[in-house]
Amino acid sequence: MTAATPRAPRRDAAANREAILSAAQRLLARDPETPLDDIVREAGLTRRAFYGHFPTRDAMRVELARSGAARVASALVDCVRNDARLTLALISARLWSEVADVLALIPTTVRGPLSAEIAEPLAPLRALLVETASRGADAGEIRSDIEAGVLARLLEQSAVSALDEAGSRSLDSLQGRLLVIRSVLSTAGLSWRETAEFIAAHSELLEEN
Repeated sequence: MTAATPRAPRRDAAANREAILSAAQRLLARDPETPLDDIVREAGLTRRAFYGHFPTRDAMRVELARSGAARVASALVDCVRNDARLTLALISARLWSEVADVLALIPTTVRGPLSAEIAEPLAPLRALLVETASRGADAGEIRSDIEAGVLARLLEQSAVSALDEAGSRSLDSLQGRLLVIRSVLSTAGLSWRETAEFIAAHSELLEEN
């Protein structure tokens, strides 16, 4: 006998699951403490329907965090350029574009209890940061006084801190993008004047993605 082929989820079930995740992202981006009842109402569903897809509210948050991290990592891994400074600046600009609408979720996702859940989907991006830090240091493009693995973590923390600050100050798109780019390049070893000149020489950094 051959093993039975698993059935694909019914289209309405898959659509309901996506509706829950979409509603959760919209509402949690405004208020991370949004009650579950508000989320299921926004999705046009009931609590019973919700629990048919997720055992708890936290389980939904985990899936939302992991899918979001995977999407961000996928969008950023193609930012590699010959110049490590440009690679880091493009990663910063693209990161802003990907998360500007969900800044309120950054603290609990990246630094909070969900941080362990996003480690796997963010692994390719973190590996890229290490490789870029090493390559840039060898080429004399960025600082070489800090070991590449440590510098990569500092670059990530700098970007997250800039995103936090942009969210707390309600910066507009251009201001937020520039803040993240400047913070990351500063951590990489560029002076503020060098950073300003570098941004001015690469207009693509200010383009919406």
